[in-house]
Amino acid sequence: MHIASNTPHASHQDTWRTARSTARDDDAPGGADTHAAAPSPEPTTAATLPAQSQHERRAHVAVIGMGYVGLPTALSLHAAGHTVIGMDTSEARLGDIRSGRVDLLPSQHSRLTTALLDPAFRLTADPAAVMDADAVIICVPTPVDGLLRPDLRALTAACASVVGHARPGQLLVLTSTSYVGTTRDLLVEPLAARGLRPGEDVFVAFAPERIDPGNPSHSPDRTPRVIGGLTPRSTELAASLLAGTAPSVHRVDSPEAAEMSKLWENTFRAVNIALANELSESCLEFALEPRQVIDAAATKPYGFMPFYPGAGVGGHCIPCDPHYLLWQLRARKVASPLVDAAMTAIAERPARVAAKAREALAARGLTTAGARVLILGIAYKPGVADLRESPALEIMDLLTAWGAAVGYTDALVPCLDRHGVVRHSVGVPGAPDWDLVVVHTVHPGTDLDWLDDGPAVLDVTHRLPRATTGAAV
Repeated sequence: MHIASNTPHASHQDTWRTARSTARDDDAPGGADTHAAAPSPEPTTAATLPAQSQHERRAHVAVIGMGYVGLPTALSLHAAGHTVIGMDTSEARLGDIRSGRVDLLPSQHSRLTTALLDPAFRLTADPAAVMDADAVIICVPTPVDGLLRPDLRALTAACASVVGHARPGQLLVLTSTSYVGTTRDLLVEPLAARGLRPGEDVFVAFAPERIDPGNPSHSPDRTPRVIGGLTPRSTELAASLLAGTAPSVHRVDSPEAAEMSKLWENTFRAVNIALANELSESCLEFALEPRQVIDAAATKPYGFMPFYPGAGVGGHCIPCDPHYLLWQLRARKVASPLVDAAMTAIAERPARVAAKAREALAARGLTTAGARVLILGIAYKPGVADLRESPALEIMDLLTAWGAAVGYTDALVPCLDRHGVVRHSVGVPGAPDWDLVVVHTVHPGTDLDWLDDGPAVLDVTHRLPRATTGAAV
């Protein structure tokens, strides 16, 4: 990677060598003055990371966590010309990656095939492997527990392991969404307690992930990165590493600013989704189609961004991240009533959809107990096999508890084990087989023509023609 600096011909390799040798000099007997080498120039804000051939790789990067964020991150870094060590505590997950049984975009599957054939890309469950890396990127999940409180177990364990194996000269980048101050709490202070000076011996930054599963328009190499380093040097080292994996890099002046930017992004989306759900029901009160109204409003070229109603919110971003902010604010006795109300509405949405399903059955003279209900699409969003926080699961649980015989059809999720009950996707659903079809997630290419044959339909996406829909929410 080439860094534009005040000295001609500065390179990315020079940047990494400088970081590592400076740390070693400081640790040498007699201090850095025992070496006569002149200090290397600071890189400026311009940094690029061109793709390199296998024999010209610029840095060894360890990516901690090979899930929905870590794997695409590792593949982007490999494609940008780095040697990559992908690490995960789950041997089963690593086995799935090696065999290609992972949920990725087609372009990312192509990258994975290439990477698996390259000795410069390897997978391991050994935490000590981070010691071989110039840079370590932490990409582990940050969910919430059953009481909507942050579940920091995976993040705390990953950071503790990285700190325990850190060595002078490394760059540590945290990407997992968390509360404001996480980088200092879990990396900076533990490093200092080990005797490693953050920002001098070891460089630390926060660069929030921006992975949108299943959306090729928002792949990592099309999405700008935000970076906030502990020091200017930390920021520039992180920028030089990540610039080749994104169209641009936006710098902020602290890890906390970067942490808050991610919470702001997803809280903004949560509030607007809650509003879209509420206003969609207002539209139905006036016998109006919500999507038609939203699309009309979206023709305004300023001051409006379309958000669409649904059965709730899934994944580990929108339904989880704002709770990290609310949790931290409550600890400071600071109220955030708008965000609180939005997250409450989002949490209650699946139960409201289940109640609407009961009403739709009742409108046909059927009781919920014994009714045959099919959920069309149980992944949390179109185009992915991701079930994390999917509203369909709660809807399924409630209808089952009320006595309904619940099935599902989802081409991307052939089998589901829910509370010990194994269900299989209905391959070719037929209209006469069901008393009610709940349209939850419509994957690209899904055949919906059979819905015209007469089953009652509860369309929570508001995408189907009114003539097809027997009930709506």
